[in-house]
Parts: sequence; structure tokens; C-alpha cells
Amino acid sequence: MSNSFIMWLLTLVPWLTLFFMKKEEIKRWMPVAMFAVVLATIIGDIGIRLGVWATREPTFPFSQILPFFYGVMPVLTIWVFKFTYRHFWPYMITNLILDVVFNFFILGYFLPGRGIVDFNISPLLSLPITLLHAVVIYGYQMWQDEALLNTDSFTKYNIKPAVAKLFTNNSKDDESD
Repeated sequence: MSNSFIMWLLTLVPWLTLFFMKKEEIKRWMPVAMFAVVLATIIGDIGIRLGVWATREPTFPFSQILPFFYGVMPVLTIWVFKFTYRHFWPYMITNLILDVVFNFFILGYFLPGRGIVDFNISPLLSLPITLLHAVVIYGYQMWQDEALLNTDSFTKYNIKPAVAKLFTNNSKDDESD
């Protein structure tokens, strides 16, 4: 199997697992998944600039960032948050297991062995980076929940923009005619 084919599989196939999740759950966890992708892309770019890793065989249309960041990572983020959110220690233990597999097997063995990437840092040194990434995205989701809770007060007290009030009053007048 070619390296490009493997990388495209790692990008596209995980998204198919979301067919087993309810639409509302996907909507709930998608913002944190996209934040995880943005943060991982920034970390990846910093790592490339510092020479921590280098992509030897890019996958079109990606030049340096691995397609892994756009397939496996956001989908795993959605699944992990679905099952562990609001339980910090199970969340961190799950992320520790996934990060050990990612750092030691995928980045440390599989991708360099296939000639896709050069990983110039010990997996023991990259593990704290990926765990810190997990803590930051957990904090982001907690912040998102607080922002969403604040919008609930608008619906609780029936607060609407002035334009919306005009439309609701007109519809009541039309019903009485």
C-alpha cells in the first residue's frame, strides 16, 4: 500500500464512524474537535520550524502537516468527549492511553518506518505536549459550556431582539382577524 493511500485512509475513514453517533452529539462536540485541530496545526507548525519533526513524504494537498490532524484527531476528540466529558480523570487516562499510542507507535515507529516523517524528539518528551493539548481542549470545552449556559437565560426570560418582537405581535394580530 502506498503511503499516500494510508494517509488518506487515516484522514477519511474515521469520519465514517460518526454515522454511529447522534446528530445532536456531533453538533455538541464539533467545536472542541475543530479547536483541537487548530491547536494541533499550530503545534505541528512550531515543531516543523524548530526541527522537531519533518515531513519527508507529504500527502497532496497537504505540504507539511500530516493529514492525521484532520481525520483521526477530530473524530477521536469527538468520541472521547462523548464518553468522558465532565469526568476529568477518566478523560485524562483515556488521553494518556491514546497519546502513548500516538507518540510511541504512530510517530515513533509507524510513520518514520514508512518514510513519511522524521521524528527528531523522544516520545517521552512529546508525550507532555500531547497531554497539555488534551488539558487545553478540555478547558476550552468547559469555557464553551459556560458560554452556552449564559445564552439559556435569554430563552428562559423570553428576551428577543426588537425586530423579533414586531413579528411576534403581528402574528397575534393576524390570528384574531
